[in-house]
Amino acid sequence: MNANVQIATMPTAADLLADYRPGNSFFFASPQATLLAQGTLAVLPRSEGANELQTLPERAGRLLAQLKQPGQSLPMLVGAVPFDPMQPAQLVVPLDTRKLGSLSFTQRERQWRPMGSRFEMEAVPAPEAYVEGVNKALKRLRAGELDKIVLARTLRLTTPQPINLQQLLHNLAIHNTHGYTFAVDLTKGQTDKENKTLIGASPELLVARTGRVVVVNPLAGSTPRSKDPEEDVRRSQALLQSPKDLREHALVIEAVAEALRPYCDPLHVPAAPSLVQTSTMWHLSTEIRGELIDPSVSSLALAVALHPTPAVCGSPTELAREAIKDIEPFDRGFYTGLVGWCDASGDGEWIVTIRCAVAENQSLNLYAGAGVVAESSAEAELQETSAKFRTMLHAMGLNQES
Repeated sequence: MNANVQIATMPTAADLLADYRPGNSFFFASPQATLLAQGTLAVLPRSEGANELQTLPERAGRLLAQLKQPGQSLPMLVGAVPFDPMQPAQLVVPLDTRKLGSLSFTQRERQWRPMGSRFEMEAVPAPEAYVEGVNKALKRLRAGELDKIVLARTLRLTTPQPINLQQLLHNLAIHNTHGYTFAVDLTKGQTDKENKTLIGASPELLVARTGRVVVVNPLAGSTPRSKDPEEDVRRSQALLQSPKDLREHALVIEAVAEALRPYCDPLHVPAAPSLVQTSTMWHLSTEIRGELIDPSVSSLALAVALHPTPAVCGSPTELAREAIKDIEPFDRGFYTGLVGWCDASGDGEWIVTIRCAVAENQSLNLYAGAGVVAESSAEAELQETSAKFRTMLHAMGLNQES
């Protein structure tokens, strides 16, 4: 009689991705680690004041301290923070958290899976209206009212069948092992019964804190990739030498370094940017490193101090934010906000919520934006947003222009 022998295998980060379940999970993959959190132990309560962002670190620290138990692993807060400081964050303490190494895939796991549905597409604003909005901003920039503004647009996709979020997340992850792939349930503590999920593949780290070590990696200044290898190299080198993009990048780095200096000493800011690439874009990148002066400052407190950077809002911040409200014909919600986690020790990782969509059953709202400075051209910024939409469109099997 033959014995049935089963060989146990160690779980992998790809197993965490396979275990993701919409409506009950938080998934977050970085170049260093993969996190899957499930269930809800507690929901972060809303602020009693008008400015939700301002009181967020204090409320989060209080909740995590209350849930801390001797001899047990540290409680962790996970979720998303919106762009608008007056809107509430969606942060929860999960019941169960599993964390493993970085995502890697076997040849079989790496296979892209077709979404298998037809999509109708509507742009808000329409491309010509977006160009008109950029031109409106350019008048303010050239009059000296603003140094920079980031203007976004959306694509609403609808389909006869429910969106398969597990499949979409898999498709995003296999092409983004050097970036940040995420999925956040947006319904916890909400009265709206419609399930909503924030899903995406961001290239941009806002801040990571491990002990006293702080890492920030702003991206600003972009150009679309080319399928032709020689043209792709030419575009990357042109980006490194572009006065318009270098100025846009410098505005961001200056603002980020200024925000960090009260918290970090020493603070190392490289003299010039480098290049990072995604499957669709080249970006100018600067990795800033520092050491916390006060070890009690949490990763979430640092994220709040940095948010929003000029990379997603503009400069000066308040004037740019007001101009965005005036020009953009939609509410950004969690787009250009934050996604990440923070534990009771203060360690954590927060990314900028870009290359993303909000899914609701049979629809997806995609978001993309471009940084506008006085030297910008409205048509070039429109093309940049179209290129940035491709991260989500390719994951859904859609290759049309947007």
